[in-house]
Amino acid sequence: QVQLVESGGGLVQAGGSLRLSCAASGSIFKFNIMGWYRQAPGKERELVAQISSYGPTNLADSVKGRFTITRDNAKNTVYLQMNSLKPEDTAVYYCHCVSLGQNDYWGQGTQVTVSS
Repeated sequence: QVQLVESGGGLVQAGGSLRLSCAASGSIFKFNIMGWYRQAPGKERELVAQISSYGPTNLADSVKGRFTITRDNAKNTVYLQMNSLKPEDTAVYYCHCVSLGQNDYWGQGTQVTVSS
């Protein structure tokens, strides 16, 4: 069994910063892909950022230059540093991990609200 525990969401003014964390625990020793998706009200869930176990990252065009994704493999934790936040970044952010066996795992979600 795998648990993904997210933290770091909250309310921030436009232009501010937040750092999300997602700590994985349980039966998976190492994940191939760790990342973040988000879902705004009335919209589909979309990919925000991913990072592979050996380093390469993938960021959505809408967050490039503002968000940074990193991971600590020893702690099985992935981080999303969000700077220059905009109201359109408001969403529930979900941690997403893919095991070496290609199984998907999701966190419970953390709310990020950016006020104008």
